[in-house]
Amino acid sequence: MDVFGFLNLNELALGLSNLSMFPYFDMAHYIISVMSLREQPGALEVSQRSPFACWFSSMLYCFGGAVLSALMMADAPVAPLTNTTNLLLASLMWYLVFYCPLDAVYSLASVLPVRLVLTVMKEVTRTWKVLGGVTQAGRKYKDGLFVMIAVGWAKGAGGGLLRNFEQLVRGVWRPETNELLKMTYPTKVTLLGSVLFSLQQCHFLPIQTHHLIFIYTLFIVTNKTRMMLLGSSSYPFSAVESLLYKTLFVRPLTFSPLTDSTPSCLSSPFHNKPNGSASNKPDQTDPKDAESSKKTD
Repeated sequence: MDVFGFLNLNELALGLSNLSMFPYFDMAHYIISVMSLREQPGALEVSQRSPFACWFSSMLYCFGGAVLSALMMADAPVAPLTNTTNLLLASLMWYLVFYCPLDAVYSLASVLPVRLVLTVMKEVTRTWKVLGGVTQAGRKYKDGLFVMIAVGWAKGAGGGLLRNFEQLVRGVWRPETNELLKMTYPTKVTLLGSVLFSLQQCHFLPIQTHHLIFIYTLFIVTNKTRMMLLGSSSYPFSAVESLLYKTLFVRPLTFSPLTDSTPSCLSSPFHNKPNGSASNKPDQTDPKDAESSKKTD
């Protein structure tokens, strides 16, 4: 893009696209994911009652996207767990967050500046997960746009999409928290990224991959930082989302069959008159009374 050349951002975009996620960015992702699990209601009780269930739930938080995308691509769901190094690193972060003496690791990571840095690093990994899912689906289903969007979305937001299954592991059943019924910000922004990267891979979006990586990463990092510093849950496209919803998906007002189903003829004042009331037929005069009146005239 000419803008990147004008602002001398080409080298920065290329450097970001070649950035390695292991070990520091992956470690930040594991820490924030396990902290999110620990802050769920009842998670600490489960960690004391069943450490294995707690560990399994943590691995779903850490590798849920890879597991879900593998299922969608007809691969073995345990394939993401074959990377022993990443699995051991995630397990170490799980142990330190839940069982470190004096809660030293969790207390330190909960400090706002530290958590902000870790969250920003986790958001950077989101870009690579989405792009990895889109690329993986594109290799198997060439130009399969909707498949690429679905797999990229699953790989980037699989932890949220598998939340109900993860809750079952901890003995909790909350169907109202289904991510498809009420999407959270991470799920929405991941879907947006999956759409953009899929359009770019199918050559519908005229932009280079490393430029799109830079733009998307800058957007999600900036927005997440703003949300954490201001304590806000809104994101820039909330107004557009609300407008599209009201325009495309709100049903128009219709008359209820229970309130306005009476035919207009039934509302006539001459219908169903009570006993003793006047009839709508003209009065008929008795013949004897008619003759008497003629004689009187």
